[in-house]
Amino acid sequence: MIDSSIPDNATLPVGRREDERTEAATIKAARGGDDEAFRDLVERHQQRVHRLCYHCLGDEEDAREACQDTFVRAYRALPRFSPRARLSTWLHRIALNLCRDRLRRRRPTMPLDGIELACRDARPDEAVMGAADLARLTRGLAALPPRLYQAIVLSSLEGLSHAECAAIMKCSTRAVEGRLYRARRLLAEWWKRNPG
Repeated sequence: MIDSSIPDNATLPVGRREDERTEAATIKAARGGDDEAFRDLVERHQQRVHRLCYHCLGDEEDAREACQDTFVRAYRALPRFSPRARLSTWLHRIALNLCRDRLRRRRPTMPLDGIELACRDARPDEAVMGAADLARLTRGLAALPPRLYQAIVLSSLEGLSHAECAAIMKCSTRAVEGRLYRARRLLAEWWKRNPG
């Protein structure tokens, strides 16, 4: 939460409270036209925004462009940013909307080749099976409807809480839970229908 009215007796850990106050001050400076302050905000959030874009788009070049577009839009809209929401939530929402626009022009894919398997020294037959399963999972995720796909990406791949997902997707926490349930059910059904 980026809020300049955080009470001094709040139960937040000291480091977190200081981080939020520092970010709130940086946002205020950036809203006032301080380009260096905005550059600091970009540096703080760029990696997570890029990762979200990559998970949604599955293409490094598209992800880089969507990430850049996110910060261009944020820069233009920063004077209207309301500190009621966390800056990271606001940036994720902008990025997700940009990714949705890009995905409307093409079918989403999510290559998982950048994810390492837990066991690096797998037997050759296990390594082939693992790679085949990852490719199959990629196809299964791409077959999900966009809302369910986005819920899986935000929750499972980005590690966001249901409340953070809800804020980004502009829905209730219950809706996120429902989307995740349906996504897992549809993915399990797809998995049975599409053997290796």
